[in-house]
Amino acid sequence: MPLGLPESIQGFLFDMDGVLTRTATVHAAAWKQAFDELLEERDGSGYVPFDSHTDYDRYVDGRARLDGTREFLASRRIRLPDGSESDQPGQPTLHGVANRKNQVLLEKLRTDGVGVFEDAVRYVKAVAAAGYKRAVVSASANTAEVLAAAGIADLFDARVDGVVAATRQLKGKPAPDMFLAAAEMLGLEPAQAAVFEDALAGVEAGRAGHFAAVVGVDRVGQADDLRRHGADVVVSDVSSLLAGEPA
Repeated sequence: MPLGLPESIQGFLFDMDGVLTRTATVHAAAWKQAFDELLEERDGSGYVPFDSHTDYDRYVDGRARLDGTREFLASRRIRLPDGSESDQPGQPTLHGVANRKNQVLLEKLRTDGVGVFEDAVRYVKAVAAAGYKRAVVSASANTAEVLAAAGIADLFDARVDGVVAATRQLKGKPAPDMFLAAAEMLGLEPAQAAVFEDALAGVEAGRAGHFAAVVGVDRVGQADDLRRHGADVVVSDVSSLLAGEPA
């Protein structure tokens, strides 16, 4: 098969941040600003800052915004009330911290724009040209805006994002619910679809959903971790699959 995966696969499910768009670093920076503000307010100038690589990969990447907030704060033994979605950004609740992160993220997107990973876009276009179904699966509630800003929204047949997950009460990654919903939207069984993920939680979700293939996309040098969490194959360049040469 010229797409580098088993011929039984009829659908391709792509995470967005870090796989399709160069927004993972923007997300990490936004999380760092939101968390560091809270940590400094609680602990003063001697606070231990949020690590944009280690903490982001371990507790936040791939998870729904509220889940990521809860996971990281729990790692620092900080317990905050959930609050509500209407909490002001920066309010000392889980929703308040999550809303602050989203506020910072949108500011950064407006300032810096949205870049794409050309290797992944090339692969998606090849999938489309071959007549296979494609979906985006992202925990971000801003997925539609990011895809539009990146100019790639029309490459996909379906989208399952943070908004859809909230409406349908889908569990976030590492639960497989969002990927399963995307496969259903495409009219496919998990055994007929492949998952493309750069996040450890996302790879776990693909494995938990018993998809035909889980492709780990290594953008930050975590190939071994991606394999340990369930990736069948790991590539640093998605388009390498077109030549049958996983990196």
